[in-house]
Amino acid sequence: MLIVSGEEHEMQHIVTEMIEHMSRSHEQMARVMEAKRHIAVRMAQMVQALPDNHPTFDGLSGLMESSQAVTRNVIAYLNSIAELQETMAQTITSVMKEIDDEDEE
Repeated sequence: MLIVSGEEHEMQHIVTEMIEHMSRSHEQMARVMEAKRHIAVRMAQMVQALPDNHPTFDGLSGLMESSQAVTRNVIAYLNSIAELQETMAQTITSVMKEIDDEDEE
């Protein structure tokens, strides 16, 4: 039978609360990422719908601006995914360290 002291119980409670807060935070970040994904998908659909012959983009400069806008959106989306992965990795690392510290006690 495992007996848990009051301090250990309190520490477990704090770790549980931290994990719950981080979970909610990750859920919100995932929602933001999902919204950005929809934007990137919509932009890709718009680009695909453009005619192959004789597009009217106010010349080469308009075409370049449109291409750059699509590229910026895709890059922003990919950067957001990278930031989400980095944040999740840092959070999981912190949680795992805390769990290891508890196990050592």
